Amino acid sequence: MENTPQDNSNSLETLEDTSTTVGNQTGGAGSSSTPSGSGDNKPSSTNKPGLGKRAQGLITHVNIYLLFFILIVVIAVVVVFIGVQRSKKDAATPTINTTPLTQDALDKLKGSDAKVGDPKQTLSIESNAIFSGKVLIRDSLDVAGTIKVGGPLSLPGLTVSGTSAFDQIAGNKLTISGDANIQGQLNVQKSLTIAGGATFGGSISAPSININSLQLNGDLPVAFHIDAGGSTPSKSDGTALGIGGTSSISGTDTAGTISINTGGSPPAGCFTNVTFARKFNGVPHVVVTPVGASGGSVTFYVNRTTTTFSVCASTPPPASSSFSFDYIVID
Repeated sequence: MENTPQDNSNSLETLEDTSTTVGNQTGGAGSSSTPSGSGDNKPSSTNKPGLGKRAQGLITHVNIYLLFFILIVVIAVVVVFIGVQRSKKDAATPTINTTPLTQDALDKLKGSDAKVGDPKQTLSIESNAIFSGKVLIRDSLDVAGTIKVGGPLSLPGLTVSGTSAFDQIAGNKLTISGDANIQGQLNVQKSLTIAGGATFGGSISAPSININSLQLNGDLPVAFHIDAGGSTPSKSDGTALGIGGTSSISGTDTAGTISINTGGSPPAGCFTNVTFARKFNGVPHVVVTPVGASGGSVTFYVNRTTTTFSVCASTPPPASSSFSFDYIVID
């Protein structure tokens, strides 16, 4: 019978050790239990989990994907905030330090070569300024208003991007790479050379026009005479002049007169052979008209090529006679 209490005491100590071991493993605060041998039979109090234990339990119940989503949102907000701050700094208008030109500075400029300000500053002159001497600008010049020049203006190069109005321009050489529109009268004192085509909407008035080639798409009205200029063609006598007969020519390739003086016993044949001063592109049209009754009595005909034409008689002409023929040649 004495062994029974001893066994009970051992059982209580075993429970206390077990309770303490479990509490230490779970990380909770030490629970209070009735010490062995105290003689009290109070039941042991329930162990409450600590703060770390509860946080660990909460974390284990939170979805790991939700944590990733929250982290991405936070990073995006930070990036947007940094970008907005940088854009505000870039958009900030730089301030320009202006230096007023005081009376003391003006007094220094009267008798010495003085410098005002530095390249980082801007000199503002509120009143009008008159420079009696030369003004040298080493950098570019920006003018917000108009420029008025009372005297001559000498510029090595002038570039005008907008519309400009000039009362009078005097220049040694004018080169226009684009279109030019002249509203008023164009007066050219010397020669005018046009490499390309020219179009005129109105009439052209000139004392003399020298054109190598003229092409007309419409009619050519001529108010006065047509004077065909050019060199006088050459000629050679034919057999129809007879013995001692002669011929002569006056005029140009376009129009002229052939004078005939027959000699003795002229036979049928050609009076004269005319060679053009300039060859025609094709065989031209030659119109020959006899002058006077003596010329009209001659039965004549014409031979023509691109370089020559001849006036001939189909029957023997009268001997020792003088007559002439007018001719017009058109290509």
